[in-house]
Amino acid sequence: MWHKRDWHEFSKRAKNSPWERRRPPRPVALSGPDRIVPVIGFSLSELDDAGINLEAAEQLGLPVDVVRVGTYGPNVSVLRDFVRSGRKI
Repeated sequence: MWHKRDWHEFSKRAKNSPWERRRPPRPVALSGPDRIVPVIGFSLSELDDAGINLEAAEQLGLPVDVVRVGTYGPNVSVLRDFVRSGRKI
């Protein structure tokens, strides 16, 4: 059984994790004229437009959905920014 002190220590360590500073982005897609919904993963064409191959996506921890077809511009922009931020660190 965890005590309050254990939870405080756990949360302190979790905040200092490398994923807290650079968490992988979550993909979204349009579902109607004014609705955006989360999807399982990025499509292969979005990864290609962002300049990321499948092996690099797996190493970066990005979710990939090989069934999805098409691209969504904001997803490509988020992927490019994520890769750029990773190179700076």
